[in-house]
Amino acid sequence: MFQTEKRQSLGAAALTIIDLIYHNTVRTVRKTHRDAIFAILINILQTLIMVGAFVALFEILGMRAAAIRGDFLLYVMSGIFVFMVHVKALMAVASAEGPASPMMQHLPMSTTVSFWAAAFSALYIQVISLGAILAGYHLLWTPIEVHQPIGALAMLGLAWFFGVAVGSVLLAVKPWLPGPTAIVQQIYTRINMFASGKMFVANTLPLTMVAMFAWNPLFHIIDQGRGYIFINYNPMKTSLMYPVYISAILLAIGLIGESFTRKRVSLSWSAAR
Repeated sequence: MFQTEKRQSLGAAALTIIDLIYHNTVRTVRKTHRDAIFAILINILQTLIMVGAFVALFEILGMRAAAIRGDFLLYVMSGIFVFMVHVKALMAVASAEGPASPMMQHLPMSTTVSFWAAAFSALYIQVISLGAILAGYHLLWTPIEVHQPIGALAMLGLAWFFGVAVGSVLLAVKPWLPGPTAIVQQIYTRINMFASGKMFVANTLPLTMVAMFAWNPLFHIIDQGRGYIFINYNPMKTSLMYPVYISAILLAIGLIGESFTRKRVSLSWSAAR
């Protein structure tokens, strides 16, 4: 009935939040399957199926010659990996537990912890999956040579950050419009199968076609990533800072919207929807 409030220092509070995010990240990873390793294997299989489908598509359409000079399979994976990291982060954040979730009744659990736990769980699964695929390809097929590995990893991180930003906006809107938000999410992911530009080399596209893709930050991230991966490719029609600015703006909007929703949400929403 009576509780005494314990005041924590800034450092202790930060460590508490980090600890909560860590444990909730583990719980979120295990939500897909009780065995975290099995969840990672499922993700690896999904990625391999997509890589195989795009390789077959390139062969059927005769687009292999349009790829960047170098390892063709690495060229295909450079686009699919970024796309998968972005989409998985978006889906994880958009489906994170909201203020009406029963978990929010357990202090010091909060929507902020749930938000970042979902984001980091998606990043963890993707990094492990992509690392396993690249290691297998390097050991069993042919050695991989990446021109600037740190830059390539940074583009994966930027794709994740952009996915978190878009997911945060959807998370803020979902309690108000759950049906339309789910439809928008599906449309966005389907459009990005093509609009992300993972099937094209931006430098070879005419300006009229570049204008069709330039609005999409993921198009810039994939093209810039290929500049870090391949020594003979220099992105000239995309920008590195454009996706950074768009991601920061969307994340700010999403966090403000989530705060607005959290203060007005009703527990009856989760029961009715």
